[in-house]
Amino acid sequence: MSEAAIFSPNLSPPPNPSSKKKKRKAPILRGYIRPPPKPLLSQVRRDISTPHPESSASIQYYASLASRLAKAGRLSDFLMITESVMLGWTRSKFLADINVRMVSEGIVGMLKEGGLESVIDFVKEAERIGIRAPELFDDMSMGLLVAECRKFVVEGRLEELVSVIETLSGYQFCIQGIVNPTDVLRRVAEKKDLSLAKRYASIYPQSQLLFCSLIEEFGKKNDLRSALEVFETLKEQPGGINMFACRSIIDVCGLCGDFMQSRIIFEELIQEEIELNVYVLNSFMNVNAHDLSYTLKVFRRMHALGVEADTTSYNILLKACCNARKVDLALKIYEEMKVKATGGSLNLDVYTYSSMIKVLSGAKMWETTLTIKEDMLSAGVRPDLVTWSSLMNTCASCGLADHALKLFDEMLRENCQPNSHCCNIVLRACVESIQFDRAFRLYDFWKASGIRLPPEMESKAESKVVYVAGPFIPTVITFNILMEACGKDYHRAKVLMREMKELGISPDKITWSVLMDICGKAQNVKGVLLALKAMRAGGINLDVHAYTIAIKACVENKKLKQAFSLFHEMKTDKVQPNGITYNTLLRARTKYGSLNEVLQSLEIYQEMRKAGFNWNDNYLKELIEEWCEGVLCSRNRDNSSAIILKKKHKECKVYYRLFEKVATHLQKDIEHDRVIDVRGLSKVEARIVVLSVLRMMKENYFRGKVIQENLVIITGADTASILAKSDRIEVQHAIIHVLKDELGLMVLTGYGNKPGIVRHDSLLRQQSKAEEANKYLARRPQNLGVVTVPVISLHQWLRKKAANQICG
Repeated sequence: MSEAAIFSPNLSPPPNPSSKKKKRKAPILRGYIRPPPKPLLSQVRRDISTPHPESSASIQYYASLASRLAKAGRLSDFLMITESVMLGWTRSKFLADINVRMVSEGIVGMLKEGGLESVIDFVKEAERIGIRAPELFDDMSMGLLVAECRKFVVEGRLEELVSVIETLSGYQFCIQGIVNPTDVLRRVAEKKDLSLAKRYASIYPQSQLLFCSLIEEFGKKNDLRSALEVFETLKEQPGGINMFACRSIIDVCGLCGDFMQSRIIFEELIQEEIELNVYVLNSFMNVNAHDLSYTLKVFRRMHALGVEADTTSYNILLKACCNARKVDLALKIYEEMKVKATGGSLNLDVYTYSSMIKVLSGAKMWETTLTIKEDMLSAGVRPDLVTWSSLMNTCASCGLADHALKLFDEMLRENCQPNSHCCNIVLRACVESIQFDRAFRLYDFWKASGIRLPPEMESKAESKVVYVAGPFIPTVITFNILMEACGKDYHRAKVLMREMKELGISPDKITWSVLMDICGKAQNVKGVLLALKAMRAGGINLDVHAYTIAIKACVENKKLKQAFSLFHEMKTDKVQPNGITYNTLLRARTKYGSLNEVLQSLEIYQEMRKAGFNWNDNYLKELIEEWCEGVLCSRNRDNSSAIILKKKHKECKVYYRLFEKVATHLQKDIEHDRVIDVRGLSKVEARIVVLSVLRMMKENYFRGKVIQENLVIITGADTASILAKSDRIEVQHAIIHVLKDELGLMVLTGYGNKPGIVRHDSLLRQQSKAEEANKYLARRPQNLGVVTVPVISLHQWLRKKAANQICG
């Protein structure tokens, strides 16, 4: 572009009043327009730099010229003229003559073309030459600038936004209304850009409050580390930390579940001798309300710090008592609060009474909760929805349907609008009191007439106004409660499932679990399996509760194979069984069974112990006793010994040592290892271990496995301790009794009879050795540590068992 084309065609150079020479006017010709002169840029610069006697007119001329250039969008030319004029002439006069509206129109045009970056460069250049940039913006241009900045927020261009806000703030623009700082901080926290967040918060004069908001935003994102870093940054700001920041960081610790970090912060604040107010201390108590002893410690420390506890402080103590189920302590605190309220130092609020009712509800003290309600009404505090719900829930947990309905009616007459949760509590009260038909009648009435009580259930109060709180909207919890009211009625439960589908309510895990329980009670194992399949199809992850209910249904309906199949399936799905699952499976094997069934139960028992769950040994004990006693010739042969066995076993408190011994012998290679170690076991326990091995040998013999080794039992009767030796001898005598007297087996004692293969033709030789050993029994002490049953005797006994079984 040439210098002659810099200015607009309708502009003319400044007049020169000193020139008195008259110019002859050119004749006006029709159809001819005379073009104005086009001064060169060098001429303009020379005119500006040359002083004139009447400079005021020249300043006005060039101010008008610059303003028109800006309006035309030529902001760089506007800056060039402005800088030149301000160097040569009076600055204030020139700036006063600039038309701000025309400059603003040029800025608007540039912004509409998406030139925000050029506008920012223009602002920087204007400030450089000495013009206050905010004075060049009017409402129109500033509004468009705000719109462009907000577009950055919507598009997520936060880095660019922060740069623009920093620039505008540095040049004294009013940045308060450009964007919402909290919204920007929330978006920055979502991106977890800590440096950008701190940089943005530092721009505003209310940076301390913004830092507190930033702490809360990071807390909502469960980013405690960033929140702590912002808190440390806030300490370095002018003025240091404030109580709002302390409260925010403690609340974030509770929100992120790190109460230990809150305690560290609290101790640091105490060491730094920062005077904490009651709000910070209340927040700290609330975060640690799960630990009653620690909460009480902080409450006492509050008095030591000279901070007076308020109603919220006592309410948090009641919350801690509720979490710890300390009803007595809660009642003491409540009485103390009433005394203070009488003196005027406390005002008990609705949260106080609701907390007390909740504490008492957990202990099912429904009469006391009604007393709290009367105190509440006497104090002029109106119960809210939470209070009424807690009151009705207390009656529901105690199975007091009539009281719950009375409270529901009273809530309606007090014009407190109930919701579906309140209706569910009333239905739960009916179910807990075994009033299933009443629950269904209420449900049908609410669907037809809205939330109110049927006329026959309303209390005879003085008010005759019928309160209808609105339409009843059932939830999935409503149907779960009604499903429980079905009992064994599987068809009624299916009707409810169809109604849920019609209303667009998806069944949850509880719904399916209740349905499986109903199927189990109705002996419909197929329905249980179909429910599991439907849960998978509906995208519901099967948890341990669902599997356990299905396994329980199979066990109760004698479908043990299916129960153990589900057990292996849940482990394949990486679902960890719980104690109820294990005990349910152990209960499935309380009757006489086979070796495989006993091994299966022992495997479950060992897995249960390794998982760290409490076990019920009685189930497995009865199974092993029943199975082991099957090796005896007749159950009635020694019925008294069996009774004594069970009686002694009932006196035992733990049996895991016994079961581990049994499992060890039953799970190892029985064809090559016939040594039974009963050291450390009692007589009853040793008897069961030996009988279990014999029972295993019997079942294997019937399957064609030949016994090739002697049976060797190590009793430990040769121990050096006299007391222990006496106990071991009794154990050995008990084993010899069951082997020789009850089973008719040959028994050899002493280390001279080492285990090994004994052939059939050596039986007489072994018998003679035994008789010879008995002759010297009175003259020299025996080594009673080992008891041996020869393989030949075992073969004879097993053949006799096989013959008896065939005859039977």
